[in-house]
Amino acid sequence: MTITHLPAGPTDDVPYEPWDGEDEALAAAAAAGRRAAAWIRSLPTGPAPSPVGSWLREDLPESIERATFCLDPQDCDRMDPGGVMVDGTGGLDAETRSKLVFVPCAVQDAPWLTPDQQIRLVAVASLVTGAARLLAEDPGTAITTGELSRMWALVDHATV
Repeated sequence: MTITHLPAGPTDDVPYEPWDGEDEALAAAAAAGRRAAAWIRSLPTGPAPSPVGSWLREDLPESIERATFCLDPQDCDRMDPGGVMVDGTGGLDAETRSKLVFVPCAVQDAPWLTPDQQIRLVAVASLVTGAARLLAEDPGTAITTGELSRMWALVDHATV
């Protein structure tokens, strides 16, 4: 058996063609992020100023907004010119991703929030990171079949 590797050409000479409905899907993501951030900012603050309280009130909503605004279907899993597989991020930078991953730990240190509020915070952070991963793995399907839109419906449901 003979294995022939196709020549790897430059990836920057291939023009990007947006998926049908991409602009609308990304606009819906940004809008859902703004609504989720507003809900997080409306949550009660702790009885005394604390690092977790200010993080939940300031950093987390900003991270949610940034993540949903920066989603990028072009940042998907791909092959580099050398033929090595590169994991895409769906547009989510490492700092934002680390803040969202921290949410399950942070809510444990926020006893002034009800268990329902805590679980909703975890759900929102999980949905946002999941949406970025979904875009990284299969942007076309996520956008054209409405999977991404369903994620934002769940975010809206969690923040009501």
